[in-house]
Amino acid sequence: MPNTVLEFKDASIFQSESLVLSNVNVKIDKGDFVYLIGKTGSGKSSFMKTLYGDLPLKQGEGRIVDFDLKTLKENDIPFLRRKLGIVFQDFKLLTDRTINDNLLFVLKATGWKDKSKMETKIENVLDKVGMKTTGFKFPHELSGGEQQRIAIARALLNDPELILADEPTGNLDPQTSVEVMEVLREINKNGNTILMATHDYALLLKYPSKTLKCDENQVFEVVQRKG
Repeated sequence: MPNTVLEFKDASIFQSESLVLSNVNVKIDKGDFVYLIGKTGSGKSSFMKTLYGDLPLKQGEGRIVDFDLKTLKENDIPFLRRKLGIVFQDFKLLTDRTINDNLLFVLKATGWKDKSKMETKIENVLDKVGMKTTGFKFPHELSGGEQQRIAIARALLNDPELILADEPTGNLDPQTSVEVMEVLREINKNGNTILMATHDYALLLKYPSKTLKCDENQVFEVVQRKG
């Protein structure tokens, strides 16, 4: 499946023993930009957690960036996560170090050794999110929108095959949300595949794209009506 980045077939997703989503059939191809919507408690988070190995897939088939989620072992998870870029709602930046050191920390943790290659990579990802001059600052010196851009830059460090953005605009005001969305769209245009969980229906209207909805224990594609 060279162009399929994520596929579920007749999968059931559980949160411990509780069935959250059943009969999930989803396919995301390379280069797609896909929204995941649904009310709080509808299973969006459980769906996302299954993708990066936080929840085991107990029933059905699931493949993500060439990993089989059904047979995924504990020690495969770090390797899976290296092929994913994950952007969280609350940024998850390390507050005690500069932006450059935040990004350096991730590169070292994922096996990079060459100092000049690491510096080039950091410069490159900061440039992609329009934050090239902020590497020396600490997270608290940046606005929420700027911190989220850094979180997106961090997600790009290992050239992920899929970016999972979990409510990336959830803590941001509408104007900043649009700015962050523009960054994500630009990254998508450059070939990155993105799955974005969101509550922000204004963004869906402004930037229509393929949309999956979690509702009543199901995940299904929503056809967006034009105009």
